Amino acid sequence: MKLRIFTEPQQGATYEDLLRVAQTAERLGFDAFFRSDHYLRMGDGDPGPGPTDAWITLAGLARETSRIRLGTLVTAGTFRLPGPLAISVAQVDQMSGGRVELGLGTGWFEEEHTAYGIPFPPLGERFERFEEQLEIVTGLWAAAKPFSFDGAHYRLVDSPGLPKPAQRPRPPLIIGGGGAKRTPRLVARFADEYNVPFLLPEDTAAAFDRVRAACEAAGRETVLLSAAQIACVGRDEAEIARRAAAIGREVGELRVNGLAGTPQEVIDKIGRFAEMGAERLYLQILDLDDLEHLELIATEVLPHV
Repeated sequence: MKLRIFTEPQQGATYEDLLRVAQTAERLGFDAFFRSDHYLRMGDGDPGPGPTDAWITLAGLARETSRIRLGTLVTAGTFRLPGPLAISVAQVDQMSGGRVELGLGTGWFEEEHTAYGIPFPPLGERFERFEEQLEIVTGLWAAAKPFSFDGAHYRLVDSPGLPKPAQRPRPPLIIGGGGAKRTPRLVARFADEYNVPFLLPEDTAAAFDRVRAACEAAGRETVLLSAAQIACVGRDEAEIARRAAAIGREVGELRVNGLAGTPQEVIDKIGRFAEMGAERLYLQILDLDDLEHLELIATEVLPHV
């Protein structure tokens, strides 16, 4: 099981905060540093210092780290046209020496679109656009000759398909979500990894099974399976409670809905995800000032999974 650090900068983080966490995660031996792609804080609280852009952040981190993998969980398809997105991701992949992974989704948080003037189509249209985006991004990266595409929402004519990413044939593509029909089909067609965010183990297992079935129907082997879970680990109950309070959550609720408790409790729950086929876990870290939290997970959990 590989453990990855996953951050939510829209809740309040500067680039310097993210750099500190990413470099700490790299030093401690975590497999990857990922961030969300949002432009507005969720829930109550001070909105400062404001959002940071996901791919500008990752471009900076690409030059200030050397080993750890970097990616989004997930980039909103509503934020960027697919051609420029393919260029941005390919460039950051080059800048990192081939360490980038692209998580891509439909976009869902309407308020951030309203706040920054980003069009927010109905869900059905967002899925249509998402499928075309997947075709275009993967097509541009793979194209050995000028690439054209004529869809219902996007049209490309004789694109040179440049730049190419450092990773060949392309950076890993992650699709996430718990959708029962459209998501498994798109995973089977396009993805290298399927991620289930913030569901209970039994619901995660059901989502994995749907993707396995879709892959079998498409005539391909199953993709790499992963899950995202909030992390709140402490050496004792007092430390667990302190970390839960710092992120505005209750310990009992976190034990049910996340990876919370003592290191041994967390190791045991990670084992449940491993039994159902997960090969990676993204640990959602909300208190980016608590680097001792990362130290504890790295020393008391990571070696045992």
